[in-house]
Amino acid sequence: MDHIGGRLTAQPKVEETIGVTAFKSQCLGLIDDVAQGKTGRVVLLKHKRPIAAIVPLSENDEDRVDLWGAMRGTVIVAPGVDLTEPTGELWEAEL
Repeated sequence: MDHIGGRLTAQPKVEETIGVTAFKSQCLGLIDDVAQGKTGRVVLLKHKRPIAAIVPLSENDEDRVDLWGAMRGTVIVAPGVDLTEPTGELWEAEL
């Protein structure tokens, strides 16, 4: 805690760790804490091993990659090819 102008202020947490089971019941509050800058990041643990982290997005949209439609226009289907037509190949599940 810092003493600023006669009052105490809480320092934001740099990192918080929490198990995934506990996270399920607290997730909205933890996401709000990260979004508001109260916590730098929240690391999720499963069997005491880190598996994921909640971090704030940067103010700069250039850091984000929009993956929706990223491959659009990269595949060319040859004329006359029907992609819905069966191949005639037998699959193990059909036997």
